[in-house]
Amino acid sequence: MASKLADWFGSKPFEQQILVLALAFDPLGFGVGYLLGPSLGVEPLVGGVFGLVAASLPVSLLVLREAASQSAA
Repeated sequence: MASKLADWFGSKPFEQQILVLALAFDPLGFGVGYLLGPSLGVEPLVGGVFGLVAASLPVSLLVLREAASQSAA
């Protein structure tokens, strides 16, 4: 299953890969941050913002990988 998903994701153009990652991780990051924020001693909304920042990491790593492959070519 994971191999099929990785193949499907890798076959998409770079622009669609960014969109898919953002659509998948941003709501998840906000939701987890919102729910975990109070247990960490911050307001839920602040926790949601922290979750969004953490969720942007996979997108940033994808952009970094793409930039490195473009400069090597």
